[in-house]
Amino acid sequence: MKTKKRVYIQTATQISNQQPLSESWIDEPIIYKEDYVRSIDPNFRDFIAPNDARRMGKILKRALVTSLKAISLSNITHPDAIITGTGLGCIENTELFLDALCRDGENLLKPTYFMQSTHNTISSMIAIYTKTHGYNITYAHRGISFDSAVLDAWTQIKLNKINNALIGAHDELTPSYFTLLKRIKYMGVKGMNVCSESAVSIMFNTEQKNENLCEMLSIKMMYKPTIEKIEKELDDVLEESNIIKDDIDAVMIGVNGNQENDKYYYSVTDRLFKETPILHYKHIFGENYSAPALGFYAVCHCLKNKKIPSFLFLNKEQVFEKQAKTILVFNQFDGKNYTLILLKAVCGN
Repeated sequence: MKTKKRVYIQTATQISNQQPLSESWIDEPIIYKEDYVRSIDPNFRDFIAPNDARRMGKILKRALVTSLKAISLSNITHPDAIITGTGLGCIENTELFLDALCRDGENLLKPTYFMQSTHNTISSMIAIYTKTHGYNITYAHRGISFDSAVLDAWTQIKLNKINNALIGAHDELTPSYFTLLKRIKYMGVKGMNVCSESAVSIMFNTEQKNENLCEMLSIKMMYKPTIEKIEKELDDVLEESNIIKDDIDAVMIGVNGNQENDKYYYSVTDRLFKETPILHYKHIFGENYSAPALGFYAVCHCLKNKKIPSFLFLNKEQVFEKQAKTILVFNQFDGKNYTLILLKAVCGN
């Protein structure tokens, strides 16, 4: 019988409203007062040949650059799997294609906009550029797209089907789409955190290395659970990970200042984590369908650096100076889909 493999987070990179491809946000986060900003892009020509870059939309360039960075840091040239989560896909190219269709009819349409408007374009393009021929799939489930991608990679590694996987979570937020979401009070409401964009690439690996960011102990996804069901799944996570509830040093949640979103988090944390420090990240990285990947990314680097910045604590009275060794990432979407992911610092880091 094969031994079940352990899952490590080897690298994690981001392009967001913080400095791109950098962890400088840990010491000097950029604070936004606006209700909507777009990502800060790096110089794409440092990574992609100009003749290739000019044919790509922004989300494709961001996805490719973060992926190339993650691959380079991991020294894994061809991942066993490329798994992408995206809520909106290449929506900017979709808008350009539809605008041209409305304006010019079917006579003068540019094929590039159409070819790069589908959700699975992102994973496919990364595979083509890196000449990777393994498992390739895209999850397009809005706010749980990233969680679904992580669960897929986790399951395949545990079943000994793959040894590593490049996980991506990529979403752009165009001005027109933000306006629509603001009209229905889903984003941009009074008191809500800034809304932005995400491009996150993470390398999962089964090899224990000193440079690994952290270890992933467990993941559980639930649909329309009761509080009792969430508590039962949490107990299963703890049992599988061979730890107790008091070993969880902090819980990272996705509150964003919108009461309709936050009430689902507080109903759980007030019941199950009364004494546990609560962390948040969307006041720094912003809200979008792939934002949960940034929360996951932030926890990975906090565990690696043995440091949780004070601005991540939701309650300033709970700020602590000790090293955090185990952090639970808790995500929910629309009060229906819930995810628990347990991450632990690597021994020796």
